[in-house]
Amino acid sequence: MILQARNIVKRFPGVLALDGVDLDVSAGEILAVVGENGAGKSTLMKILAGDLRPDEGQLLIDGSPLRLRSPREAMLAGVSLIHQELSLADNLDVGANILLGREPRIGPFLRRDAARAEANVALMSAGLDIDPAASVADLGMGSRQLVEIAKALSTKARVLIMDEPTSSLTAVEADRLFETIERLRDQGTAIIYISHRLGEIERLADRVEVLRDGKHVGSLVGSEITRDKIVSRMVGRDLDRTRGLRGEVDLEFGTNPPMLEVRGLRTSRFPESSIDLIVRRGEIVAMAGLVGAGRTELLRAIFGIDRPVAGLISVEGEDVRVEHPADAAAAGIAFVPEDRKADGLLLEEPIGENMTLPNLSVHARVGVIRHRRRERAVARELIHQMDVRPAEPDLIAGGLSGGNQQKVAVGRWVGCEPRVFLLDEPTRGVDVAAKAEIHVLLDRLARSGVAILAASSEMEELLAVSDRVIVMHEGRIAGDLARHEVSEAAIMRLATGGDREGATSR
Repeated sequence: MILQARNIVKRFPGVLALDGVDLDVSAGEILAVVGENGAGKSTLMKILAGDLRPDEGQLLIDGSPLRLRSPREAMLAGVSLIHQELSLADNLDVGANILLGREPRIGPFLRRDAARAEANVALMSAGLDIDPAASVADLGMGSRQLVEIAKALSTKARVLIMDEPTSSLTAVEADRLFETIERLRDQGTAIIYISHRLGEIERLADRVEVLRDGKHVGSLVGSEITRDKIVSRMVGRDLDRTRGLRGEVDLEFGTNPPMLEVRGLRTSRFPESSIDLIVRRGEIVAMAGLVGAGRTELLRAIFGIDRPVAGLISVEGEDVRVEHPADAAAAGIAFVPEDRKADGLLLEEPIGENMTLPNLSVHARVGVIRHRRRERAVARELIHQMDVRPAEPDLIAGGLSGGNQQKVAVGRWVGCEPRVFLLDEPTRGVDVAAKAEIHVLLDRLARSGVAILAASSEMEELLAVSDRVIVMHEGRIAGDLARHEVSEAAIMRLATGGDREGATSR
């Protein structure tokens, strides 16, 4: 064993985040730590990396007690945490990022040749063949993730903790990262891997440790590591699969009236590509495509965040002029953005106020809230409907787990009773149970007549909840697949610019 945690307890006001948790990781092992949002994974990892101190319990490294008071002390002990939100400085080159704060110097002067050589060694150990003088701003997300690994390895990290490392990567970039992780494991590095993408856990993990409600509830090793067993231990019960959820819908969408219609829309990112699409009443249309294919730009243009170069938008047969998100909301269009923390929520405000914000005019007169009691009652109802935990309107939204934050980001628009619901990566970074709940909610909204257009990078999600999948490539619709035509091969063929075999036009 390299690193051990014994009987770790961590309390926050009103919350027991960790309740006597044990964990250990060995050299040359990929250990996956899984659990629902709020299970205690992030808290435990922050303790291992020196970001937090436990209230009770002990850490050991190589069998000796380890008392960490800062991330720097963890780094010196050989433990490095790579956060989901990467911490690279875009204004610096690759080498400067890798050695930031640890540059080789003679007095006040930088030893440039030594810095370049040291950065090169770190890059090679991470399997990245790029010039240390290259600008980080010019790198793709996959290369940036590998630079973060190189940065950690340059500190002589023996334990590498990775938190949702593929959340912003394409399939090709993720495969490249997996190869690097497996090579590091084979070289003796201990890897602690956290991901809600259970297919990655099945592929990579030598062992899985499961947390639930702040407690360690089970381990899986080798052939025991299957999606169903992971899920049942995470949630304490067998979880109904949502794959084929929409297969029971007895509707012929071709005869339903269009709820959202886009004609000749051109975004500023892809001004030469014209987009025409229809989403009918009660239909869930998913948008697939590689990173940068234009899905986000299309959704932002429909909702009025970005001004399109050209095009018309109509809702329920009426053309609407959308120059601002308020115009879209007034027309019955709701939008949940990809980055809930930056764009979807007011993290420093209470949950209740976040829930009622899009529909605030109902509770106000001349810009002043007149019906606080009614507003609070509405917030409580939405919190209950979305099963937000803790179910307390006065708690600050930023203190919620990622899955519960996403429930608030979605639920705040449910109260507006939209006619069209746009979602960009609706379940990014949430656990399997919260994901299933959001899928069921989308199905329920669609059955009530709402038209849903959702962009997703998760193949399982595309297959689970969609009635139809639009595949985008370089700002255009490369194909339109009916439910019975949807497959991973068909989607990837169109997403990479391949032929239209199996696609239909609508």
